[in-house]
Amino acid sequence: MYRGTWLLVALPLLAAAFSVAHPAPLAAPPLPAAFDRNAAVALASDLARSFPDRSPGSPQATGAAQWFEQQLQAYGFQTHVDRFWATIPGRGRVRLENLSTVAPGSSPDTIVVMAHRDNTGTSPGANDNASGTAALIELARGYANVGGGGRATPAHRILFLSTDGGAFGGLGAEHFAAQAARRNDVVAVLNLDALGGVGQPRLEIAGDTSRSPAASLVETAATRIQEQTGSLPARPSALRQLLDLAFPFSLYEQAPFVGRGIPAVTITSSGDRPAAAFGDTAERLDQIRLAQLGGSAQEVLGSLDQGVDLAQGTSTYVYLGSRMIRGWAIELVLIAALLPFFAAAVDLFARCRRRRIPLAPAFRSYLSRLGFWLGVGGLFELFRLAGAWPAGAGVPPSPQSSVATHWPVVAMLGFLAASVVAWFVARDRLIPRRRIGAGEEVAGYAAALLALGVVSLLVVATNAFALLLLLPSLHAWLWLPQSRAKPPWTRAAILLAGFAGPLLLLWSLGSRFGLGLHAPWYLLELTALGYVGTAAVVITLAWAAAAAQLVALVAGRYAPYPAAEERPPRGPVRELVRKVVLARRAQRRGPAVVRPTFGPR
Repeated sequence: MYRGTWLLVALPLLAAAFSVAHPAPLAAPPLPAAFDRNAAVALASDLARSFPDRSPGSPQATGAAQWFEQQLQAYGFQTHVDRFWATIPGRGRVRLENLSTVAPGSSPDTIVVMAHRDNTGTSPGANDNASGTAALIELARGYANVGGGGRATPAHRILFLSTDGGAFGGLGAEHFAAQAARRNDVVAVLNLDALGGVGQPRLEIAGDTSRSPAASLVETAATRIQEQTGSLPARPSALRQLLDLAFPFSLYEQAPFVGRGIPAVTITSSGDRPAAAFGDTAERLDQIRLAQLGGSAQEVLGSLDQGVDLAQGTSTYVYLGSRMIRGWAIELVLIAALLPFFAAAVDLFARCRRRRIPLAPAFRSYLSRLGFWLGVGGLFELFRLAGAWPAGAGVPPSPQSSVATHWPVVAMLGFLAASVVAWFVARDRLIPRRRIGAGEEVAGYAAALLALGVVSLLVVATNAFALLLLLPSLHAWLWLPQSRAKPPWTRAAILLAGFAGPLLLLWSLGSRFGLGLHAPWYLLELTALGYVGTAAVVITLAWAAAAAQLVALVAGRYAPYPAAEERPPRGPVRELVRKVVLARRAQRRGPAVVRPTFGPR
């Protein structure tokens, strides 16, 4: 039955094959790029050397903002200052400044060109992101004195935005994106980040929700970069794009715009993680790369100004260079992959019913484990409210910050100790008191697998792409009831295979973003900051409860929920209190005195 049901998955795969599309780029602008390399290099070097520590809230951050205003004033631009407050994990509440200027156009629809101005403060940040800021100024210079001096008015309103807090999770971009989504006037965003590195030109398209920018916008940026550099830009692999849809995450500033339905793309010379701050000096700028990507950005802006109406909106897809697979087809394949699991799990449930194997104790055992895991989640939230975890805005913290790499050891030990106490309270109903029969063992498997089925339906309802992380558990653990007579190492291998999904997510965070073994803590910190939603946390805890029941079954430590006559007279909480009270009384009385005996008189 299981193998035969896989034939049904062939239909969605066929639909996915026919969904492959070839997005067309927007037309190239009539005039070639006139990006001034020497001016851009001079601007980037001046900003990096004059203000090497532009981290938010620092004295030099104010000087860098004034420097940016002065550069634009030289071309006759009036700068708008948007000040706001944000809490940065590990740094506290600071004031940030977004600076913007506008080149008026014939249409009120706005194209945004942006670059973050700040850095982490650990090095001058010549590439990340003085190079992007310099390119932003050079692009704005091309629209100076619009409508006069022989310059034609652009077809769209063009806003040049210098954000603050970009090195700490894109705080400035998040602030502006929230306003832009309310105004509903921004039709496209081009983000410039680390343009002067030695790496290959690259496009970043991930959002902070399961969305992707308009395919024509991405293809336009890729085509314009190819025209300037002679080769197509790099992009995340298909697997990494699927992971970005399953767990939406990006360290670049296009993410908050894409998440709000505004098409945005980042041009960079860095990888998934922005360029390392150490040694990021003006002397190490790649002037040729800066000129190539600056010219590419100028060409993309010209193409957008001509045909931005063709590149509006967001969707979901996996971008494979000149081709793309539509997201709805991928979702159909992932959902269809649930059918073999459900066919076998429901059949197992039906067989238990026909053989009159009681399932209620097994489901109650799972609910007890679920209660424990939900209690652990509640403890984590209590520790957050108590200030045990670093607090801040709900954006990804910088991997270079102490928050990402330094675990609060005392708080973690306290949390683990509280969780252990909660386990001793919950285990009273879960420890085996007798040898269980084969029917009770199969019932335990059936209850856990059906719980996983409910979890999968919840995942489909929230984010079907997240099935990528869940399907290994479903299809590996489905074979555990069939392997009851197999050697222990075989059962252990099947059990471990079910954890491939969560391990894939941790590998992605650790390898792609340079977090290494700090990836588990970084994921917990994203949860503490509220970046990971409550629904995702509850679904994960429900999955963990099912996994715990299967681990107990494989280890031979499973017991169905005891009947009334099998339970002790006191509940787990009362029994724990009784033991603590008796222990304290014994401690007060001290050791018992043994009187010597001298035999019969």
